[in-house]
Amino acid sequence: MMRLDILNGGYGPGTKLLFALIRLFSGHPVPDAAKLTFYRPDFYGARAKEFTHEAMRGPSSWSIGDRELMAAYVSKVNESAFCVGAHTATASQAYQDGPRVAAVLADLESAPVEEPLRATLRMLGKLTAEGELKAEDMRAVLSAGVSPQQVVDALAVCAAFNTTSRLADAFGFELLSPEGYDAGAKYLLKRGYR
Repeated sequence: MMRLDILNGGYGPGTKLLFALIRLFSGHPVPDAAKLTFYRPDFYGARAKEFTHEAMRGPSSWSIGDRELMAAYVSKVNESAFCVGAHTATASQAYQDGPRVAAVLADLESAPVEEPLRATLRMLGKLTAEGELKAEDMRAVLSAGVSPQQVVDALAVCAAFNTTSRLADAFGFELLSPEGYDAGAKYLLKRGYR
């Protein structure tokens, strides 16, 4: 893991002013995930924000809480502390049920969630850990009552957060305080990922 100095200061004056205003009004520093999207937006940031926003807030029969829980679960499988913290807080606020989110992350099989969501999380966990799925994995998800479109939507979340959690660890994103994660969650729930 390497911490890139560019995340601390490699921005133009307009972006630096924006970061200062965010810190002033929120009382929290801009998270490294946001900083990364502002650095070289033409190469990574603009596309990443668009894809992630569509996966997390676009039309889907999965709720926002479900998709945030998927992001937290994929991040947990990747052992990405920054992303687990960020998306645990966001899923907890979206559901208004922190204990439910904590239960899923502690033990998916005994957690109080509906079987379609459990089967989907199981599939995303396997794909994240092993890098592939087999036909029987898809049959198991579909037989649990998950629609083909829900599978596509869940795979989009998985792709977004396999990328983000790996970048978080590769660049050494700084962990936030619980209050910082909560503030970020409020922002994500209000404005999404754009």
